[in-house]
Amino acid sequence: MAESQALGSRIRRLRREAGLSQMDLAGENLSPSYISLLEAGKRTPSPEVLEQIAARLGCGSEYLLELLEPERHDTPQTELRYAEITLRNGDPETALATYTAVRDKAAAAGQDGVRLTAEYGVAQALEHAGRLEEAADHYQALLDHAGYGQSLIPRLAVAVALCRCYRETGDLAHAIDLATTTLEEARRLRLTPTVLGVELLATLVGLHCERGDLHRAAALARTAIAEAEGIKDRKALGAAYWNAGVVAHRDGATADALLLLERALAIYSEGDDARALSRLRNAYASVLMQSDTGDLAEAKSQLTRSAETLADHGSTVDMAYCETALARACLLESDPRQAERHARRALELLGTGHRLETARTLLVLAGAQLQLGDDAAAEAGCERAALLLEASEADRQAASAWNDLGELLERSGRTERALWAYRESLRCLGQRGSLLPATDAPSATRAAAVRGPGERDRP
Repeated sequence: MAESQALGSRIRRLRREAGLSQMDLAGENLSPSYISLLEAGKRTPSPEVLEQIAARLGCGSEYLLELLEPERHDTPQTELRYAEITLRNGDPETALATYTAVRDKAAAAGQDGVRLTAEYGVAQALEHAGRLEEAADHYQALLDHAGYGQSLIPRLAVAVALCRCYRETGDLAHAIDLATTTLEEARRLRLTPTVLGVELLATLVGLHCERGDLHRAAALARTAIAEAEGIKDRKALGAAYWNAGVVAHRDGATADALLLLERALAIYSEGDDARALSRLRNAYASVLMQSDTGDLAEAKSQLTRSAETLADHGSTVDMAYCETALARACLLESDPRQAERHARRALELLGTGHRLETARTLLVLAGAQLQLGDDAAAEAGCERAALLLEASEADRQAASAWNDLGELLERSGRTERALWAYRESLRCLGQRGSLLPATDAPSATRAAAVRGPGERDRP
């Protein structure tokens, strides 16, 4: 954006002339990193933020505002456009502030259309900032106003976003119910296949895959590809290939997975969605690391490119996925110290509200701890990961985590507890003994393991 670059250069020059550091200019309500990105032309500030910066620089706000699009801050539509660009450029907090201001003004003026559009933006900004529970609440409220076809707030788009939030917070059952119901409604109204319809179908593929229903996921993946080919939309086809590749990988068909993901990469590389392309690179690198060739160098190259882009355009969850994948790569290179650093960074980014990816990151961290000789920490991490995956109903992944724990316990000579962990693994896969009465798991800390530090008891 030429305007952002020119504005950034002017702010940098004025700051230096005033003898201020980036920290001085940031003050209490901005961050030095934000000022750095602003001066590099990678952030487009709101007029309100520019007025604060101008006051600290000792210049008139008009001297900075003139470098923004002249009409942008005159109408709600241009403010909404500004917020959209800001969010795409990886600045969800500024976008959230702008969307909130536009929403509140529109509500006071009785402009329902503008209010709903801004509210949708609020939900997107919250999701991008990693505040998934809040985002889900906003998306859920928007479903009451969302419609099909050319509606101001497309119902399919809201459903896709809400499913993403439910997935990350571990509520797979709710996400699957919502996606299935919404698709059935759209098909009953003969509103599919469409681009959004294929996107929701691809989302449902991923949800079934996470839950472990690979047969259902594979069938839906074939349908998604067929529908995307039928409507001849490249973005829809890329999304269908992406999720089909993930299913193939989970089902053990790594060569097929790589082929599908490479097709998706070719499509997304043609577009301008830097965030989606980076997330796809994360998935591709993860499969590449587990392929027969095990091309770690290429995998790390993909992840490094992804990390650079996500630093500017990604959400906290996006960056956490990349950090976890980098930790896996370090484990495969027998560098447990670096793997531990990446895994802990991922957990920091995830916070306390993302059970599904938190569980997978805990497993990687346990692998690093195991290589470092901290068997007790590795055991605790495996057990917590398994319980978190069970809470998300990701039973196949939970079974794998319990099996990892069993192997760890067996290696340390704790045979009885290892046997229990193996039985937990079989239970997650639906295996039940028929000759002896059932016994409770010998873990006195089961509930605490699911909760984690600082979490309250669940009902």
